[in-house]
Amino acid sequence: MAKPVFVLNGPNLNRLGVREPEIYGRDTLADIEALCREAASDRPVDFRQTNHQGQLVDWVQEAADAAAGIVINPAAYSFTSLALLDSLKMFPGPIIEVHISNIHRREEIYHHSYVSLAATGVIAGLGAEGYRLAMKAMLSLLAEVE
Repeated sequence: MAKPVFVLNGPNLNRLGVREPEIYGRDTLADIEALCREAASDRPVDFRQTNHQGQLVDWVQEAADAAAGIVINPAAYSFTSLALLDSLKMFPGPIIEVHISNIHRREEIYHHSYVSLAATGVIAGLGAEGYRLAMKAMLSLLAEVE
């Protein structure tokens, strides 16, 4: 059986659909999970969300042993967490960073993602659709190495 793709979501993403819909849209995290599972086809998906940085680091470490790839929307931790960067640098497979909004069109504090230093690729500004595209890209990357 193929290893799963971990889809990891950071703080406040549990509030999608009601949190600043003019920036993040009206899709809920449950909608995004369904979209990821559909895009993954037969590939198992382990979909998670946390508001706690240490939990996200623990999951990345778990993924190092259990996952084929990581799709991650670290939210605010993208711009603040060296601990998350360090854990991602230990992951041996592909990593795709996803942002619902275009972080480069936002305030300056959102322009430098530490996570991007470890990511194989980055998708930003395409709303929930970015997750579907990330999953499709992940499947292509994994097909090259498996």
